[in-house]
Amino acid sequence: MSRRKLLVPESRAAMDQLKAKVSGTLDPQEAKYEIAKEQGIPLQKGYNGKLTSEQAGKVGGRIGGNMVKELVRMAQENLNKK
Repeated sequence: MSRRKLLVPESRAAMDQLKAKVSGTLDPQEAKYEIAKEQGIPLQKGYNGKLTSEQAGKVGGRIGGNMVKELVRMAQENLNKK
């Protein structure tokens, strides 16, 4: 589970669903491992101290970037409906 605290803790389930949706996995906890594997980054469960900052950023950045894109798309869709 993420160490970051959400502003609205009740939104955790929805954020996990969004993470799973944008990463194409069923389990949001597995999303980062799937993305790392796609990019050839040796991310494993547990200690990953040998990863470079660049490698870690590629995994987290892709997940976060895709989540933001999807949230923007959803917001635009909602605005167009009104």
